[in-house]
Amino acid sequence: MSVDPMTYETQFFGFTPQTCMLRVYIAFQDYLFEMMLVVEGVMLKKLDGIPGCKVSPSQIRKCTEKFLLFMKEHFDKLFAKMEEVLLQLVLKIPKNVLLPEDRVQEQYPYSKEEFQALQDELQQLQQQCRAEAALEQALRAELEEQKAVKAELEKILQCYDGLESICREHGAGNFKESFALLTQNCKKLQDVLKDVEEKSTKMKQHDQLM
Repeated sequence: MSVDPMTYETQFFGFTPQTCMLRVYIAFQDYLFEMMLVVEGVMLKKLDGIPGCKVSPSQIRKCTEKFLLFMKEHFDKLFAKMEEVLLQLVLKIPKNVLLPEDRVQEQYPYSKEEFQALQDELQQLQQQCRAEAALEQALRAELEEQKAVKAELEKILQCYDGLESICREHGAGNFKESFALLTQNCKKLQDVLKDVEEKSTKMKQHDQLM
């Protein structure tokens, strides 16, 4: 069997020529075995009808096997020649023939170095596409986060506007000034509360000593 990969022929036929020859060989061999079994069966019937015949079926089987071996050896030699002819003259695409799907290579020929450069450029473009896709995903996540922050700020502004409206209704004037005054009063209250707690602690300690 030929060891030539015959890749161009495989591209054209859709199967390797060696596989085709192997199937033909198996088909011929199976037919040879079947033919020998038929011949053996005919011989057994003929000999069975001859009176006083001393040839046994086992002897016929041995003769059939020897003849089959002889036929197979000659068949292998003939098939080897037939395979060589078919692979070279029938299943072989000449070197000057170009398949239709490969004619673009004739119009735009390129070397191995140019092909490798295109491969490298393609790889770089793929990496850039992946990086841009990751950046786009990060930007989308940041945009969603900004939307959430904006919604919270709008809630705070609505609350601020509501408090300012309440202050106007009760004659409190500007909400910012009122809020600042409220903050100062809260700090004073905290200081007074702290002072009261300290005095209370001192009084408890004094009572304990008494």
